[in-house]
Amino acid sequence: VEHEAKYLWDAIRSSPVIEPEWQSLYCATHNTIILPKKPPSLHDAVLWIAKLGGFLGRKCDGEPGVKTIWRGLGSLHYIASTWELLHAAHKTGDIFVDT
Repeated sequence: VEHEAKYLWDAIRSSPVIEPEWQSLYCATHNTIILPKKPPSLHDAVLWIAKLGGFLGRKCDGEPGVKTIWRGLGSLHYIASTWELLHAAHKTGDIFVDT
């Protein structure tokens, strides 16, 4: 199962559909706007998603659970949606400021 998950992740992360998710995930968890050249590994992505869901990642914590990952995916949905909205507005120049 682990091998199949890694194979699937390699196929998915190169897809333009998933690109806003991993990019927004990286920027949100690393507090930066500079993206790496390559998408993250499956293990890194799961840990970052879990951290969005409240996982602390201490030595004694072990691996994140399903509930924590589920919460993180909910947060990631909003982060990625905002990411896509802002990038689309930036590309078209449709950024409005209410004065």
